Amino acid sequence: MLGLELVVVLGAAVLAGNFLGQRFRVAPPVVLLVLGALIGLVPAVRQTQLPPEVVLLLFLPVLLYWESLTTSMREIRTNLRGIVLLSTVLVILTAGAVAVAGHALGLPWGPAWALGAAVAPTDATAVSALAGSLPRRQITVLRAESLVNDGTALVIYGLAVGITVGEEHLTLPHVGALFLLAYGGGAAVGVAVAWINMNLRRRLDDPLLGNLVMILAPFTAYLLAELIHASGVLAVVVSGLIMAQVAPGLIRAEHRRQALAFWPLATFIINGALFVLVGVEVQYALHHLSRSDLTDALIAIGAVSAVLVAVRFAFLFSSAYLIRAIDRRPEQRLRRMSDRARVVSGLAGFRGAVSLAVALSVPETLDSGAPFPDRAFIVFVTSGVIVVTLVVQGLLLPGVVRWARLPRDTSVDEEQILAETTATEEAIKALPRLATQLGTTPRVAEWLRQEYEANLATVRARGAGTEDDPALLHNRHYSDLRLALISTKRATVVRLRDESRIDDTVLRRLQAALDNEEVRLTGGAQVE
Repeated sequence: MLGLELVVVLGAAVLAGNFLGQRFRVAPPVVLLVLGALIGLVPAVRQTQLPPEVVLLLFLPVLLYWESLTTSMREIRTNLRGIVLLSTVLVILTAGAVAVAGHALGLPWGPAWALGAAVAPTDATAVSALAGSLPRRQITVLRAESLVNDGTALVIYGLAVGITVGEEHLTLPHVGALFLLAYGGGAAVGVAVAWINMNLRRRLDDPLLGNLVMILAPFTAYLLAELIHASGVLAVVVSGLIMAQVAPGLIRAEHRRQALAFWPLATFIINGALFVLVGVEVQYALHHLSRSDLTDALIAIGAVSAVLVAVRFAFLFSSAYLIRAIDRRPEQRLRRMSDRARVVSGLAGFRGAVSLAVALSVPETLDSGAPFPDRAFIVFVTSGVIVVTLVVQGLLLPGVVRWARLPRDTSVDEEQILAETTATEEAIKALPRLATQLGTTPRVAEWLRQEYEANLATVRARGAGTEDDPALLHNRHYSDLRLALISTKRATVVRLRDESRIDDTVLRRLQAALDNEEVRLTGGAQVE
């Protein structure tokens, strides 16, 4: 199938899947998977094989970088021990358990470990899409786990494939060196790319050039890490986390507004396309299995899915009680999670694009020229496990969240009120000094003081939760009137353009200014 036709099909599927998901209140990834499987029934689409490099080198860096930029570093530091355990120990245990199950089902040890490595890591984009309603601490731990655990899985995968094709040897020093290179080298590359990024952003005034640097950063980090056989995933994540900390004081407002217009849309399209492609891949793998192999593969999908859930639940509960027995510090007790919340985290271990990319990366032949054992079986089982975790666990999760009765997380709203209140109070306090320094007339200074004090009263009333407060009513009336005036101005400039009294260029300039004012009044362009 021609590339342009595939782009149109994917775009239409992403549009339809998200519309249907919102319409029927089903998680959009679930609908996208189903649509992908239906689209895969078309022979021309099914034969369009997704190269693993597309996911690993094109899609994945963008998605991981945006997830890193929008993840809470404070929560990561607070829960670092749990995140490290989940992204290393749990991945190794999961890969081992799946390998044992795969070997019991007839796979040789090498392909069994390759299957285990493919399905062991959770997926950051799937977690964000399907578990977004959880409390901040829980979703941050899940996202951070899925951002880091890919590096562990890729090391296990490299060993499994290398041993199968005869290129690797399994000794403790060698395995330790591989993990050290993957994590140490990946982190070092991430730091270096972030340093280059920071220095370039300081020197670039053009927002287009600045955001081009931002787009190049994840690909550069991934490429450099892969060149030294380190973890490209970790390099992207470390670079993104560093930039998330330094960017607020480094990047100009115009650069930021442009980035906020581009990145959410780009990641939304890429993420949706990946879910559709997973569904298509199921059909592709299905047509490359014999009838007897298909029966075995379906049994393997059920067995592996059960192993993934069992190992994750066992690890979450056993590690928590072990840590409680060892660490009895008061601050550790404050970080404890209820058993019901742990059940939710156990069910939120979704698999996604990384697992599919790892499975597709399995070579087709050995060095001897013989076919790689059970490659089609590995790809199909991995695709099936992704579907099971996204569909079954994704549909169960909302009900389990309601059962868990997790406390409503109001910390983000409370901290936002605190930040807005403190920032506005400091601005009012600094107003006389700044007005004197700048030579501002008293009338302008008084006008600004009144505006800031009205804004402060609105923020305080919002924090108090009093909807009928006069300050909130005043703000609502003010915003409604301003929005109505903006609409009138917009209609006027469009009429002037239609009458040929102004050019389209002038219209676009004025429209951009009006749009910025409207977005500010309506509170748009929010990023979690």
